[in-house]
Amino acid sequence: MTTVREAFLGVCRDAGLTRWFGNPGSTELRMLAGWPDDFDYVLALQESSAVAMAAGHAIATGGAALVSLHSAGGVGHGLGAVFNAYRDRVPLVVLAGQQTRAMLPTRPFLGADQPAVFPRPYVKWSHQPERAADVPGALAEAIRVASTPPRGPVFLSVPEDDWDRPATPVVPRTAHTAFGPSPEALAEVAAALDAARTPVLVTGPGVDEDDAWAETTALAERLRAAVWAAPMPSRAGFPEDHPLFRGHLPPVRSGIAARLRGHDVALVIGAPVFTYHVHTEGPFLPDGTRLFHLDCDPAAAAWAAAGTSVLSTVRAGVDGLLRLVGDVDRVAPAPRVRPVTPPLADPLDAAAVLAAIGAALPAGAVLVEEAPSHKDLLHELIPITRPRGYVTTGSGALGWGLPVAVGRALTGERVVCVVGDGSSLYSIQALWTAARRDAPLTVIVLNNRGYEAVAALGRRIDIADVPGTALPGLDFVSLARGFGCAGRRVEKAAELPAALTWAMSRPGPALLETAVPAAGGSLY
Repeated sequence: MTTVREAFLGVCRDAGLTRWFGNPGSTELRMLAGWPDDFDYVLALQESSAVAMAAGHAIATGGAALVSLHSAGGVGHGLGAVFNAYRDRVPLVVLAGQQTRAMLPTRPFLGADQPAVFPRPYVKWSHQPERAADVPGALAEAIRVASTPPRGPVFLSVPEDDWDRPATPVVPRTAHTAFGPSPEALAEVAAALDAARTPVLVTGPGVDEDDAWAETTALAERLRAAVWAAPMPSRAGFPEDHPLFRGHLPPVRSGIAARLRGHDVALVIGAPVFTYHVHTEGPFLPDGTRLFHLDCDPAAAAWAAAGTSVLSTVRAGVDGLLRLVGDVDRVAPAPRVRPVTPPLADPLDAAAVLAAIGAALPAGAVLVEEAPSHKDLLHELIPITRPRGYVTTGSGALGWGLPVAVGRALTGERVVCVVGDGSSLYSIQALWTAARRDAPLTVIVLNNRGYEAVAALGRRIDIADVPGTALPGLDFVSLARGFGCAGRRVEKAAELPAALTWAMSRPGPALLETAVPAAGGSLY
C-alpha cells in the first residue's frame, strides 16, 4: 500500500505528465505537499491561461498535458479554454480540487456542487471518484480517454482530504488507439475518386493532429485534385504554398457551395462537414457534387449535414486510399495567383505588416495566431508550409492564442504569436509566465483599437457603429514591461524591419505593438 498522492504521481510519471500547469488554491494544498524534484509546476496567473498553456504544450509534444484548477471557481474561470480544447481536440487532463468529503453535505465554502457535471458537455469524460483509493486508477483512465481519438479534455475532481489516504499503485498499461476504416467503405471512396473528373480535397486540423501531411499531400498529387482548407481550422492540414492549394473555405454555407461548384467529388479529411459562423440559406453542396468525409469523430459523422462519412483515424484512412486510388490521367488545376507583397508605407497597413512578419519569421518558427480581423490576410501573406507549424482557435473563445503560444514555447521551440489587441487582453497575464520562464516567444499585437471582427460582422448585417467595440487608450508596451517582458511600439514603416528583427532574435520573450487601421470591410 502507498498513499493516493504517491500512486497518483506514479501514474503521472508513467504517462510522462511531470510538467503541470495550474493556479493553485486551498483545496490543492495537500496534493502539492512534498512536491517531487522531477516534477515542474508552471504557474499561470489565471485559470483560462493555465488551460491554454497546457494545450499549447500538448499540441507541441503530441501527448496529453495536465492542468490543475481550483475547485468550482477555478473551473468556471477556465471553461472558455476547456471549450476550445474540446472543439479543437486537444488532450488535456483537467484536475480540480474539491472540499473535504466530510464537509460536502453542508455545502462548504469553495465546495463544488455536482463537480463531474459542471464542465459538461465540453469534456469527453468527467468524474469524482466515490472513494479516495480510486483516485489513481481514475487518473489512469482519464489519460487514456483524453488520448483516444477523437482526443480532447477530460475532468477529474479530487476532494482535498483524499491525498494522504491509502491506495494501491496502478499497474501501467498500453492502449493502441489508431484504427482503420471499413475496407468496403474505403473502396467506395477510392472508386468515386478514380471516376471523378474534377475531385477536390478539403483538409482540416485532423491531418496535422495525426501527422498525415505527407500522406495527404501525396493523395492530392496523385489525384491532381484542388485542395481547400476547411473553414476555421485550428491547425493547418496542407502546405499552403503548394500549387494545388486554393485557400481557405469561408465559414458560410453559400460561400462553401460556391467554391466547391464544378467539383463532382469532394473528400473532407480531418474536419467537420462544415463549420459555419454566419447563416445563409441555400444548399450545403452545389448540385452534382458528391461528398465523402473521413475522420475519427463519430459525433461529427453523425451530425454532418451532407455526404457519406467513413470513420477512421486520419493517417490510416489516407494511407489506405493511397493504396487503392489509381494514377488517373486528369489535368491538374492551374496554380492560383498569389497576392503581391504590399510595400511598407506610412501609415502602416495590416497587409504590409503581415507581409513583413512573414519575411522576418525565423526558420522553423511556430506561428500562433489569434487576430480574427486579419485571419484571411495572414493566410494569404504568410502561407503555412510545414506540419505542426501553425496553431489558432478553431472554436472562437478568445484568450486562447497568447497562453497557447507560451505553453508551446516552453518546449523550447521559437514561437511567434500574432494577436489582436482585443484578443490579447483576455489573457495578457500569460506574459508573466513567459517572462518568468524566459520562453523563446515573440508576441506581435496588431492594435486596431477595437473589436474589429465584431464591428465587421455588424456591418455585414447592416448594423453600423456597434456599441462596445472601441478600445482606445491601451498601452501594450507598458503592460508587457509590467509583467517583466521586453516591449516596443512601432508606428512608422521605416521602424518595422529592425523592430521585427529585435523581437524575433531575443532569446526570451518580447512584445511588439504595431498600430494598424481597422480592417474596414466585412468578414467572409
